[in-house]
Amino acid sequence: MTGASGSRGITTAAVFHADYAAALRAYLAERGEETLAVGHDLGRRALQEQISMLEIVENHSRLVDGPESGLDTALALQFLLQTLAALDVVTRGFLDGTKRYEQQRARADHLADRDEFHTALVNSLQEGFFVADRTGAVVEINDAFADITGYGTDGLPYTWPHPWMADDKASNDRLARLLAQGTLETEAPIRHRDGHSVWVAMTVNVVKSPNADEDTYVGTIRDITAARAAAERERAVTRLATAVSVAKSVGEVLSTTLDECRSTLGVRHVAAIMWPTGEHDPAVHEAGTSTAPQWHDLDPLLRPSLEKARAWLPLSVEPVGWATEVNTSHGIVATLSRDITLWLEFGTPRRVSIEDRQLVTALVGHLSLAMQHVRQFELARDTSLTLQRSMLAPTKLPAGFAVRYEPAVSPLEIGGDWYDVLPVGDNRIGVIVGDCVGRGLSAAAVMGQLRSSARALLLTGASPATLLEQLDSVADFIPDAFCTTVFVAILDTHSQTLAYSSAGHVPAVLAAPESQPQLLTDARSVPLAVQRDEPRPQAAMALPAGSTLLLYTDGLVERREEPIDAGIARVAEVMTQTRQWPVEAVADEMLDKLAPTVGYDDDVAIVLYRHPGSAIVIENPAIPARLTDIRRQLTDWLRGASVPESLAADIVLVVNEACTNSVEHAYRGREPGMVRVEAALISGHIQIQVADSGSWKTPPADPGTRGRGLLLMRALSEQVDLDGTATGTTVGMRFAFRQWAPQAVNR
Repeated sequence: MTGASGSRGITTAAVFHADYAAALRAYLAERGEETLAVGHDLGRRALQEQISMLEIVENHSRLVDGPESGLDTALALQFLLQTLAALDVVTRGFLDGTKRYEQQRARADHLADRDEFHTALVNSLQEGFFVADRTGAVVEINDAFADITGYGTDGLPYTWPHPWMADDKASNDRLARLLAQGTLETEAPIRHRDGHSVWVAMTVNVVKSPNADEDTYVGTIRDITAARAAAERERAVTRLATAVSVAKSVGEVLSTTLDECRSTLGVRHVAAIMWPTGEHDPAVHEAGTSTAPQWHDLDPLLRPSLEKARAWLPLSVEPVGWATEVNTSHGIVATLSRDITLWLEFGTPRRVSIEDRQLVTALVGHLSLAMQHVRQFELARDTSLTLQRSMLAPTKLPAGFAVRYEPAVSPLEIGGDWYDVLPVGDNRIGVIVGDCVGRGLSAAAVMGQLRSSARALLLTGASPATLLEQLDSVADFIPDAFCTTVFVAILDTHSQTLAYSSAGHVPAVLAAPESQPQLLTDARSVPLAVQRDEPRPQAAMALPAGSTLLLYTDGLVERREEPIDAGIARVAEVMTQTRQWPVEAVADEMLDKLAPTVGYDDDVAIVLYRHPGSAIVIENPAIPARLTDIRRQLTDWLRGASVPESLAADIVLVVNEACTNSVEHAYRGREPGMVRVEAALISGHIQIQVADSGSWKTPPADPGTRGRGLLLMRALSEQVDLDGTATGTTVGMRFAFRQWAPQAVNR
């Protein structure tokens, strides 16, 4: 058997070598790819027939190295290498496999059993690893999971809900999604065992089992707290840079800074200290407090640190603290410029990390630019407003009037709104409100010229319609005066009438005590310098006693998102609600109630007039605190009636004395009732009655140092009548008052 097998091996090798020699000669003769590929096939055949590489090489040498072979040895070598290539690939694969096997075997030799190998493999993962069953109970974790959550293997299994869950509802939603879809990738906050919050990136997948109830869930978690914090800091810087770039005041810059630093740094207060050039105390601007602090209101331990910061280089940032704990700071001081220092106060003292300093340094760069911008803006604002107000009417107004000018939110461009209130004769007062087209210095220049012209025309005694027609001629010679709107009114306090005319202006509003507010629209025409075929119209109407008149510019009522009628309706509503208010209070309420959330985007000018009429009734509880209100209302009425100040002072004094008697004596021993004051202008006299519904107290024969009110009343008034009964007391007084008759005025 052995000899037969050996002879077959020799025969097989001989056949192979013969075939090799034939294939080699064919390749050398043709030198083509097909004949070269035969060498590769011979290599694979050698593997099957167990022909060694050494035999192939020796046989090849005998064929080509002989002196009479005549073969090209270089080409022959290519054929030999093609044959040996198949043998080389197999050999290297075998060696590599053997090497890997030895490595795995060496590792396995160090593990006692398969469980130890599994544990070591799982714990070698850098991410937290866990296994949970279908109920959500975590049954296996690795060391990284314990480090991230604070919960180790000693507490397994961790049943649902897990103790590290920070939001039960969101966690339940994620579990439902996992059970439905079999996979989950999310980011969520968890609560570490020591209480602090950790953000993790979580990936979970189901491992299916033939029995659905035995499905297993394998997942990993990765701590991304630092990455999220870094991203949030970058977003905070971006938000702050965007917000402060459009700020218009130091207060806006500080409020924006506080909003961003409250969550990212735990800041409670933000303050900017503006250092003066002289020896005065610095100005302190602060956000996060209800009061404006002074320099000496700041913490005495903080002030030295702020003073030292003046010598720092701009954009320097340093933590500041005076607690006993090491590395604990109360806040951060930053130098925005040589004359501005920023103070960020923490809600509670804490350690300032490198990341905190980096964030504040980035914020300070934007804040420094923003502070420079708003200070330049505020300087320009003050300059523009000073110019604007200098071109408006003087502050001393006739009785019963209140005026307001409210600049737009962005007031660097001076507006073209104006008003004027000017006495033009006995008992006659001219009122003008106008609005030039456009903004900026050009509009202000037009406004100044038209206002001066209108004021001069008022003094000539021109009627409202005539004044507008003459103002048309003026506007024709003023560039850019085209389409200016103007409302002109002449108030006659003696006849209690109002004459008016409107050149394309928003209608005035009149609110009488017993009726709905009325729009004055009967004398409307086109704006100034606009072609018209008809004369300017004029209308007149009576002014009821106690009525309120409002003239205004369109900035008060115009809004981009709604029709102008809606704004006018709001004006009427405010006037209805404030019928009994002092006229100054009505003016403030009007601007406050109609102001948009972000402020007026156009200038606003308003003129308010409260007509006292020929009579007034004041009724208040008979308590000392309401005497001031009675005196104020009576004074306003007397001023509106053009009563001389000396006489008005005497009248208020005796009326106050009569009201004081009612307060002190009328309601003795019971709840205070009412005291009623009635005043009227009748036939050149001022008639006043003070009445209550209390009991009458007969004055003593010798009043001593008190009870001299009647003597005072009789001394200052023309006539005093006293009617005292058990059901009430009425004191009547009369004062002589000469009203000036109206004089003729050239029209």
